[in-house]
Amino acid sequence: MFFNRNILLSLTFGVSIASAQQQRPNIVLILADDLGFSDLGCYGGEIETPNLNKLADQGIRLTEMYNSARSCPSRACLLTGLYPHQVGLGHMEAGKSRQNWPQGYSGFRDNDNVTIAEVLQKEGYYTAMSGKWHLGLQKPTNRGFDDYYGLLGGFDSFWDSSKYVRLPQGAEPTLPIENNFYATHAITDYAIEFMEKGRELNKPVFLYLAYNAPHFPLHAPKEVIDKYMPYYLKGWDVIRDERFKRISQMHLLQGNPQMSPRGPVPASMFIDEPHEVPAWNSLTKEQQYDLARRMAIYAAMVDIMDQNIGRFIHAIKESGQLDNTLIFFLSDNGACAEWHEFGFDYKTGTQYVIHTGKELDEMGQPGTYHHYGTGWANVCNTPLKLYKHFATEGGISTPTIVWWGNHIKEKGAINHTPCHFTDIMSTCVDVAHAQYPSTYKGHAVQPMEGVSLVPLIEGNALKTRAIFAEHEGNRMVRLGDWKLVATHYTGQDWELYNIKEDRTEQNNLAPQYPEMVKELEAMYFQWAQRAHVEPFPQMWNKYNKKQFKIYKER
Repeated sequence: MFFNRNILLSLTFGVSIASAQQQRPNIVLILADDLGFSDLGCYGGEIETPNLNKLADQGIRLTEMYNSARSCPSRACLLTGLYPHQVGLGHMEAGKSRQNWPQGYSGFRDNDNVTIAEVLQKEGYYTAMSGKWHLGLQKPTNRGFDDYYGLLGGFDSFWDSSKYVRLPQGAEPTLPIENNFYATHAITDYAIEFMEKGRELNKPVFLYLAYNAPHFPLHAPKEVIDKYMPYYLKGWDVIRDERFKRISQMHLLQGNPQMSPRGPVPASMFIDEPHEVPAWNSLTKEQQYDLARRMAIYAAMVDIMDQNIGRFIHAIKESGQLDNTLIFFLSDNGACAEWHEFGFDYKTGTQYVIHTGKELDEMGQPGTYHHYGTGWANVCNTPLKLYKHFATEGGISTPTIVWWGNHIKEKGAINHTPCHFTDIMSTCVDVAHAQYPSTYKGHAVQPMEGVSLVPLIEGNALKTRAIFAEHEGNRMVRLGDWKLVATHYTGQDWELYNIKEDRTEQNNLAPQYPEMVKELEAMYFQWAQRAHVEPFPQMWNKYNKKQFKIYKER
C-alpha cells in the first residue's frame, strides 16, 4: 500500500497539503539518446554544450554511472528502479510479437513493478513526460504520467510532426508545432508548458524530458551542420586524440588510463567478420567529406539539444521553480556503432553510400536518413572500449550530471563512485519523502534494486555493492574497483579488470586472479537467475526468426 505523507503531515502537525507539497523538490530527468561518454564539453568533447557545462560546474559529474547498454532496457531500468529483465525488457520492445518469449524478454509488464511517475503521482506530484517513450504498447499516461507529448516509438524523423503525439487521448495540442517543426524544439516547448502547469496546480513536478537526439536518423538545420563541418574534416583519429588529452587534463578517469586502440567493427547484418576501424588517412577524399558531414549533423543535434536545455532551464528559473528543482542529465547507452564503420543510409536501401556534391548539402534535411557508423562512435566514446549493446565501458557508461542548487555540497565535483540507473528511482523516492509501495493496483511490487544518491550529493560515500548488466549475451558484474565482463561476439571467456586503474579495459587480469573470477562469476549467475536472464544465443535463436550472424554461436 502507498503511505500518503501529505495527509499524515496535515493531520499530525496541521501542515496544509499545499505547504507540504511545496517543501518537496521538483524532479527533472533529462535523457539523451545514444550520446557518447565524451561528447559533451564537460566530458572532454569539442561540441558546444555551454548549458550542460554550466550545470556540471554548479553540480556533480558522475563518471561511472552504468546503464543497460541499449534504449528499451535502459529506459525500463531508469523508470522502474529494477533491472530490465525483471520487467520484461531484457532485449527490445516489440509489441505483441514477444509475448510468448521468456519472462525476462516478453515486453514491459505492469503487474509487478511501478514507475517513478506512479510512485510520485500517488504522493501528490504532477507528473509529465515530453520526448521518446520506446517502452512498447503501454502508453506513458497508463504508467503514471498525467500528460505526455512525444515519440512513442524508438526513432523517426525529426522533421515530421505527425510522428509525435499528445496524450492523454482527447487532450488538445496546446502549442503550435506545424510551422518549422523540429522535434527537439517541440519536445522542449512541451516540457516548459508542463512545468508551468505543475506550478499553476501548486504541485511539485516530476518531469521526464527524454530527447530523441542525437539518435539516428541524423537530422538538423543546415546552418548548425555547416558550423561543424570544417572541424570534422580533421578526421576521427585526430579528434579522438584531442578528446583524450582533454579528458586527461580534466581528471575524468582515475589511475593512469591508456587510450584504447582504434575500435573494432563488430559483426552485424552488414559485416561478416569483425575488423578494425580504418585509419582516417586511408580513406578517399569523397569518403572523408561524406563521413565528416555525418558527424557534423550529429554534433549539430547535440548542440541544439544543449541550446534547448538552456532554454528550458531559463524558463523554469523565470517562473521561480529552479531553486527547488533537482535535475539529472544522462544518456541511455553508449555511442551507437550500428552497423558499419561508415554508417548506413536507409533511403537508398543499402548499408552505405558516399554522398558528393549537392548531396552533401542535403544530408540531414527532410527526406534523408543517415547514420554516422562505427568510426565516429569510437570517437564519441573516447577513450572507452566498444559501444552500445556491449557490457564494456563504452556500452554502459553514461555521462551524468546532477544539479540541485545549494544542496550540492561540492559544486563542480567529479565523482568516480560506481552508480546505476536503478539508483534514480531510489533517489527520487528519497528526496520526495515518498514511500515505495509493496503493492500497486492489487499486485505485489518487486523491491527497488538501487540505492539513493543523496549521500553523494551531500559529499558522502555510498556503500560498496554489486552492479550487473546483460544484453544479447554481453554481460558484466562490477564490485568495488573490480569488473568481470564478457563480450558475446568475440566468443571469449570472462575478462577481469581493475577499473580504478584501467578504465579502458586494456589489461585482462583474469589469468592472475582465477579465484576472483570464480567469486564474481558466482555472483553474476545468482543475479541472472533471480533477474530472469536467459542463456544467449540459445534463447534468441529459439524465439527470434531473424538470426543475424552476430547472434550465431562462435
